[in-house]
Amino acid sequence: MSYQVLARKWRPQLFSQMVGQQHVVKALTNALEHERLHHAYLFTGTRGVGKTTLARIFAKSLNCEKGVSATPCGVCDACREIDEGRFVDLLEVDAASRTKVDQTRELLENVPYAPVRGRYKVYLIDEVHMFSASSFNALLKTLEEPPPHVKFVLATTDPQKVPVTVLSRCLQFNLKRLSREQIESQLQHILEQEKILFDETSLSLLARAADGSMRDGLSLLDQAIAFGGGEVKGSEVQTMIGTIGADQIYLLLEALAQKDGPGLLARVVEMAELSVDFPNALQELLAMLHQIAVLQLVAGYEPDEAFDPQRLQTFADSFSPEDIQLYYQMVLLGQKELSLAPDPRSGFEMVLLRLLAFRPDEPGLESKTTGGSESERVIRQPVRKGGHDQSARRGEIPSIQQKNVFKRQPVNKPADADHHADPTNWEAFVSTMKLGGITSQLAHNCTFGSWDGETLCLTLDASRRQLRVGQSEKRLLESIRRLLGEKAKLQISEAVPVDETPAMRQKRQQQERQQQAEATLVNDPLVREMEERFSARLLTDSIRPVDEKGNMN
Repeated sequence: MSYQVLARKWRPQLFSQMVGQQHVVKALTNALEHERLHHAYLFTGTRGVGKTTLARIFAKSLNCEKGVSATPCGVCDACREIDEGRFVDLLEVDAASRTKVDQTRELLENVPYAPVRGRYKVYLIDEVHMFSASSFNALLKTLEEPPPHVKFVLATTDPQKVPVTVLSRCLQFNLKRLSREQIESQLQHILEQEKILFDETSLSLLARAADGSMRDGLSLLDQAIAFGGGEVKGSEVQTMIGTIGADQIYLLLEALAQKDGPGLLARVVEMAELSVDFPNALQELLAMLHQIAVLQLVAGYEPDEAFDPQRLQTFADSFSPEDIQLYYQMVLLGQKELSLAPDPRSGFEMVLLRLLAFRPDEPGLESKTTGGSESERVIRQPVRKGGHDQSARRGEIPSIQQKNVFKRQPVNKPADADHHADPTNWEAFVSTMKLGGITSQLAHNCTFGSWDGETLCLTLDASRRQLRVGQSEKRLLESIRRLLGEKAKLQISEAVPVDETPAMRQKRQQQERQQQAEATLVNDPLVREMEERFSARLLTDSIRPVDEKGNMN
């Protein structure tokens, strides 16, 4: 017996077997049960969501020998012939191959004649938007007033190209893209029925690659079974479709948090060796940035199960919301520009380097004097009206004239210790180290323990222990040694903090400023007058205080 592909073998034969599209199934079921049947239906939606499948089930429901019903028997001659694609009264037409008006007229010539075998003659016209204007005009009159024994079912992936005169004559149903959970559940059911070994990672990868299409998911599943020699394994599926593992994205973000350019490029080399599809890698990066952004701004949010919640939380704490929003915008734009790059890898590298080069100002980076390199002053400059300079704080990419923006040089501390540095005043000490990313978060969530001239003891807030990842402690020690000498040692213990950490103090001060700002506006005479005279309402969620430097929090 010849092999039948899964997309055909597992095509639903009843409304109850449809995955998703319950809003359409319910409407068609009620129409059939109560015999309130329209003469023309239009199914719209992306590829592989069930448009043709629904049309065939509908045709069976109309022509089943046991009567019109939402549950056709599936065993009578009419049902079997429709399933096998040889029912004479179901005319399936591909509009892309019948664009000429003469072909449309030929198709409609038999409309007046009664069905040969069934109760109704059903015209299923797929990709109807491919009809020419003349073909649509030839269809209009028949579509508006067909004989009682004729039903039209039109399907299209692009309803915008269907004339409104046709849309107005049809009951329109918009089929939704299937969720990853729906596709994954169906793939698991099929594999269990087929008795094929699989793992959860493989299903998640296939469901994501299906991009809302069940047919694409089943085609990929067929390919994965063949690729895995009768089994479906996550590592092989990843190789087959060229996706990048979440671990690779974690490493990219970690290098980005540490501002580690060489480490960032080293990750790209590893990805190239794995033959990763770089456009797909940008998609994965966007998905993770989206999860981090929601985690930062929505209390109680539970991340997608495809990602590690603890690692996402670490990144949510390491990056500011402004950073993540800017990164998302840059990656999104980089995705559009990838096809213009000399090759996908170099385009991908440039997107990552852009993330490394441009970011909003961080607290503590502003120079207290007029010193600093010219390029640093360019990045911190506000926009000048009518000029070309743009502020990195606003997330805008500087113009070509800002050449020095790519020549930022770190301020090198002398090798000997800074004898004026005092670690006992930990918050002030941290601000002199000019830290960033996870290292900055680690330092700000510690309190001073002791300093004997050789070993600096710190206590880390136990609830922030996840900040001790990667090279964060190593980088913190390097910064400490630049101030206290190369022989300085660092010892970090974890406990519930007795004193406020710098991070706690900053959060408390921000909350106090917020409360003060809200109280100031609530008691403002002008605000009160507007509330009384115009029934205005003060939206406290929109109030943002400014700090002592005039920066909005």
